[in-house]
Amino acid sequence: MGLDHLQEEQQETVLRIRKRVIEAIGRNMDLYGVTLSTGHLYGLLFFADKPMTLDDMGREMEMSKTSMSTGVRTLLDLKMVNKVWSKGSRKDLYEVEYDWHQTFTDYFVIKWRKAVESNLQTLRKSIEELNRLIRDLDEQADAELLHILMEDKKKMLQAEAYYKWLDRLIDTMEDEEIYKLVPREEVQEQS
Repeated sequence: MGLDHLQEEQQETVLRIRKRVIEAIGRNMDLYGVTLSTGHLYGLLFFADKPMTLDDMGREMEMSKTSMSTGVRTLLDLKMVNKVWSKGSRKDLYEVEYDWHQTFTDYFVIKWRKAVESNLQTLRKSIEELNRLIRDLDEQADAELLHILMEDKKKMLQAEAYYKWLDRLIDTMEDEEIYKLVPREEVQEQS
């Protein structure tokens, strides 16, 4: 619902409250690797009463269509915003994804799965190489080198164990098993 039907003082109060929330959202979007202005864009869409075009967003935020396009593309990639269709509209329309649990899960899974796979691959290759070096060493002549290699291997095995755990954590988020361990909060309407 738009604010047009409210009295000017009521509009100002609602806008002031919304602005405070939008500022907080914008400041904290760096957790998602998002700029402050893109965070403010997300906040704008969060309070929008209907899907918005890039032109609508640009007018509201007093920013160029190019800036809006870049911000929206970032939010689309992070699955924080959805492109929607509207009968009779030739322009793309966007609305915020209101399921913040899903937004966080998508972001976490997208970013961390890639890092985990890359790091596990590197660790496994390095451990194999260390194992070959250790096998080929003359234990008497190279005791100091053997000690260094064994310590490095121990550290890499600890890192590998961590990434295997993180991979399982990602799985629990992806299949929503995480909500059995940490249930979603129920929304309590306050009067």
